[in-house]
Parts: sequence; structure tokens; C-alpha cells
Amino acid sequence: MKNTYLNLTEEEEELMIQNEFRALLDDYANTAHVQKVEIITRAFEFAHKAHKGTKRCSGEPYIMHPLAVARIVVKEMGLGSTSICSALLHDVVEDTDYTCEDIAREFNPKIASIVEGLTKISGGIFGERASEQAENFRKLILTIPEDVRVILIKMADRLHNMRTLGSMPPAKQLKIAGETQYIYAPLAQRLGFFLIKTELEDLSFKYEQPKLYQTIKDDIDRVTPNIEKDYEEFIKPITEVLNGYGYKYTITNRIKTPYSVFKKMQKKNIPFDEVYDILAVRIILKPKPGENEKANCWVTYSVITSIYKAHPDRTRDFLNAPKTNGYEALHVTVMAQNGKWIEVQIRSERMNDIAEKGLAAHWKYKTGEEGSDLDNWFRSVKEMLDNTDYSNAIEIMDTFKLNLYSNEIFVFTPKGEIIKMPAKSTALDFAFQLHTELGERCIGAKVDHKLVPISYVLQSGNQVEILTSKSQKPKQEWIEIVTTAKAKGHLRYLFKKEFKSDYQKGQKMVEEELAQLNLPFNSDNLQKILEYYNINSTNQLFYDISRGKIPLSSGIRTIFKNTSGSKLVNIWKLTFGNTSKKKDDAKNTPKKDTIHLTASDAGTAYKLADCCQPIPGDSVLGFLADDGTVIVHKINCDIAVKLQSSFGNRIVSADWATQQVLSFLASIEISGIDKMGVLREIVKVITDDYSINIKNMNIQTKDGIFKGTFSVYVHNTEDLNNLCLNLLKIKSVKSVKRID
Repeated sequence: MKNTYLNLTEEEEELMIQNEFRALLDDYANTAHVQKVEIITRAFEFAHKAHKGTKRCSGEPYIMHPLAVARIVVKEMGLGSTSICSALLHDVVEDTDYTCEDIAREFNPKIASIVEGLTKISGGIFGERASEQAENFRKLILTIPEDVRVILIKMADRLHNMRTLGSMPPAKQLKIAGETQYIYAPLAQRLGFFLIKTELEDLSFKYEQPKLYQTIKDDIDRVTPNIEKDYEEFIKPITEVLNGYGYKYTITNRIKTPYSVFKKMQKKNIPFDEVYDILAVRIILKPKPGENEKANCWVTYSVITSIYKAHPDRTRDFLNAPKTNGYEALHVTVMAQNGKWIEVQIRSERMNDIAEKGLAAHWKYKTGEEGSDLDNWFRSVKEMLDNTDYSNAIEIMDTFKLNLYSNEIFVFTPKGEIIKMPAKSTALDFAFQLHTELGERCIGAKVDHKLVPISYVLQSGNQVEILTSKSQKPKQEWIEIVTTAKAKGHLRYLFKKEFKSDYQKGQKMVEEELAQLNLPFNSDNLQKILEYYNINSTNQLFYDISRGKIPLSSGIRTIFKNTSGSKLVNIWKLTFGNTSKKKDDAKNTPKKDTIHLTASDAGTAYKLADCCQPIPGDSVLGFLADDGTVIVHKINCDIAVKLQSSFGNRIVSADWATQQVLSFLASIEISGIDKMGVLREIVKVITDDYSINIKNMNIQTKDGIFKGTFSVYVHNTEDLNNLCLNLLKIKSVKSVKRID
């Protein structure tokens, strides 16, 4: 891919650029927007001149990237001329000598403002230092309520970068893919960009686990012809009835992506051939003027369920209770003629537009009213980031992701008002959701008129009354009780504020006690106090003194009873917090594109992560620790995904070069029919047939079924897979799987 553009002449490059620009104008012409071709042309020419002579990693002219982003903005998001111009100009200020003032002068303040917003959050979410990472992420999120087009164009920019990621070195691919999987894909989902979210997840999967991605893709391609045939048979009776009603509609099918199939296989712990819902059918209705689109959806639902048997637990009504990102539809899963479950999604054209183009369509259909779910979500996110003092990017990311990943429940107030809450919210979360002061004073709740503690986990449909007391104050253990970002953020803010106040009070008390002894308040005297009370930091010392945990007066007099008050120190330095320095070795350690994990280096140059216990054959990556050691994780390990997005400059590509010299610990779970001698057969296969050592085993039986876990030493995944296959040959064994 890197060499694709190397042999092009200047004339050929220019022709390629002009053809791409004409394609952009064609996309724009196919929209309903008032055509403002002149300003778009000027923006293109301005960007083309600014980026002249600059190349991307693939070797193509740099201007091809802004053109591609602009095409995504208009074709896949449905945005207009201002967004197209901003997309064309989005890298000009960052990469060239032009300024936002130049853009405002050449175009208009709105385009300049959007470009400025994009420039502030350039270079990905994460910078080189933690404080910058947190600030960059705050900027990214806080731009949403101000001008939504900033985040939309940023999404388009990330999507094109992922589509062209193949030209990057392996370590860079892992960093960008990890960051995309960790935050951009969930953010796209929350903003309603279903298609973009799906593509971002799939592309991340492709670069993180290329072999597994290709295997699943090949499996999908293998079964697709049969799926297409099933689809035609499935929709035939539906179309006949809908045509009889005179409905206008379109029916399409959607086949799961490799990543979606992978997640299903992981969640259910099943092989590909047991993933039965690969096909989804979508019916998009075109209501006549004056017709009720929700009523049409329910009529269509009745048509489908009169033909096919519906799954009793798989009907989802997002018509009367839309998702927070604005998504509306009616979902029903039915049994097809071939005995397989098929999900049917029923929407109107308007609903489909919102489902596919997300936030852009939401703004298109807004009628000016305030208080929509998305508006409320933006407001809550801004409040969370404004009112919480985060010291590092990981903390801010973790809290924000509570807002991204949460499913929803619907809870009622005593007066019948419905409140949307994240799933697994507690009564204390609900109190903070209603008002922070209510949360601070909460002592319990009544759920459906029954008294419950603040830790009670709410369910959809609960009616909740919060009980309060004026004497109640927030406690540290509440952090573990609440699950919502709003509650956690507010509690952290309160505790940090309280700690700072107590800390200052304790410091003043120490100063006064030393002054009574005519002793200076300096680092030497503070060190003596710390050693006497066996405390590591001055922060904790001052806090404990203010809280009365330390008998200050008697202690001070004991420490300094033989000390003369005439000794003074002219220069002193007080270090707050932990005084140990962090190592910078990792930053200065030269990184390779790929490290080869050999037997001789095990335990010295690299270590295997305890969290996922990779073994040779697993897809892995390396994380460069402070001491220069590489910690090896499975590539789909949750910790690895977090490291990729947060410490991308420390991620290295890794592969196994280890021969069958070392043994690695792996765990397998075996279950089956409990009968005499089955354990003996299992142990025989493991120890005699495969000469594998067993570290430990644990077996339980219940109602004629046994389940056991075995920790065994193997050389690689091939050994482990062969062992699992041969254990399955034992007649009583029904399931064997590797567990982490």
C-alpha cells in the first residue's frame, strides 16, 4: 500500500485530486441542501494550496485525506456546505502556517470556529502527558453542545484514518485501533452513528486480530449464499400482506460483521456454526401524509407475528421509549421456515435516517424544542466534566465511559414522572440523578412502597421515593455503591474538596504547635514528625491531624523535647504527596516495530501478563513498562485495550518465536455426564496421552452433571487445542473450553 502512489507524475496526481473533488461535488449535488458550490470550491483550492507537496504515509497527496473526510461528511452524514468546507480545511491550521484568523477572513467566522475546535482536539484523544490527555478529552466532549459539527467532522476524520490504517507501522496500527475501539466506537454509538460505529469496531478488530478477523470473514462469506436464499423465502409472505394494505415500504437485509459475530461467539461461548442470528431484516415504512408512523409500525409488527412465531423475550419497543441517542424502532425476533431465529427491525423513513446518520439527522429533524434525550445527555456530560477535578486521563475516561456503555432502565418518581437511568443504578444513584443535594442527604429509599437501603439495585418499572436526613453526610464507601458517572463524579469532587479543607486545617495546627516551641515549620521538622507517626506523606499527616486521629500536642512535645528553638533553617522545601520520582526509562527506550518472543528472553526481556495469561499461538501485543520490560497481553484482553488507548506510545507489536522449550500455564473447563471412571479417563488423556503436567484441578458434581477446571502446562495454543479435541472424544465429556 505504501508504494501505490510513488510512480505517479505531478499531472497524474493532479488528475486524481480533481477527480476526487468532482466526486465530492456529485455527492453534494445529490443532497437536498441549497447548493453553495462556490464556497466549497474556494475551500478546496485553499486547502489544496496549503497542503501542496505534503504526502500521507501511504504516499498519496495529503489533500486526498480532507477530500475523503468531506465526502464522508456529506454522503454518510448528510451535512451541508459549512461542514464540507470545515472538513476540507480541518488540518490547515495544525499542519501549515495559516491561522484561524486567515480562515475567518477568507470564508466566515463559523467555518473558522469549527476548524479551531477541530485543531484543539487534533492528534487523537491522548497526548504525551496525562494532564494533556485529560484536557484534550475534555475539549473533545465539551465541543458537542457548542457546535455539534466539530464532533461530527472528527468522527469522519477518524473513520477515514481507520480505512487507511494499512499504511501505518504495526505499533501505530495497534495504538490507533485500540483508541478507536476504546472510545470512538462507543462515542459513535452514543451519538447514534450506528453504521460508523459498526465500521469502526470492525476495522479495529481487523488490525488487532487479523488472523481471527479473516477466519470469521471467510466463514461469513461461506454461508452468505444460503442466507440470501433464506431471506428471499422469509420476506415473501410478509410482502404479500403489506402490499394488500397498500403500504409503501422497502425491505433490506443486514448480515453481521466479523466483529459482531466474534462478540456473539465470545458472549455465548459458541463456535461460528452455532451463531444463528447472522441475518437481520429491516422494514422501512413510507407513511402517507397524515398517517401515524408508529401505528403503521405496530400494524407491520402484527403482520409479521401472525405469519411467524415470535420469541417471547426478544421484542423491543423503542417507539414509545427511544434510546438516549434518539434511536426509534420496533424490534421483534421470529422463527423462520428453516427453524432459525431472525430479527426484524421496523422503522419509518425518518427513524431510519436518525438510526443511520445519528446526531446529524437528529439536528435535521429538531423542531426547536429543548429537553430531548440527546440535549439532556450533552448537558449531563458537560456538568460532569465541569464539576469534577480529574488529575489524569484514565480517571476521566473511565468515568465518561460509564455514560457511553450503559444500557437503560426506566424508573418512576412518586408523582409518576419517568426517569431514564443506566442499568444497575442504585437507589443512591437515583437520588443524585434527581438532585445532588438529595444524593448528599440520602439515607435510604422506598421502592414500590418497600423500604430499601441506598445500595439497592433498581429495575425498570420501579417507583422510587428517596428518604433523606439533614444530619446525613456523604461517606467514602459511597463511591463503591454508586455506578453512574454523575454520582461518582460529584462524590469525588466533594471528597477532594473536603480533603483539601481538612489538609489546610491540619497544616495550620502543625504550624501553631511548632511556633509555640519556637521551631520553624520546615522540611526537616516535618520529616521528624512523619517518622514519629510512621506516615509517608504530609498530605495524610495533615488530614489525620485535622480529623483528630493523631494526638498532636503531646506528640510534638515528645519529638522536640530536647531540641533547641534557636536552630533556624533559611531555605526549606515542602513536597506534597508521594516524593518518589517516576522512572522515565520507558520513554527513552528505543522501540522496535515487532518484538519476537523467544524462550531465552522469557522472564527477562518480557513477562506474561497475569490478567490474561497468554501462551504461544495467542494473538498478543507488548506494553513497555517503566523498567524496559515488555509485558505481553492477549490482544483482546480488557487491560490491553485500555493500555492501547491510553499509552499508545508504549505499545509494541509482538509475535511468538518460542519453540517447545518452555511450558505455559493455561486453564480449561470440562463439563459432562457424571459417571464412574470419567475423572480417570480425563487425567489419562492429559498426563499419559499428552504428557502434560497438571498444576491443580477442581471438580464439582450436581444432579448427574460434573464441571471441572484444570490448570495445565502446555507449550502453545496448538497443544491446548489438540488436548481439548481429544478430551471431547471421551464419551461422557460434553464441553471443553479454555478459560482465562
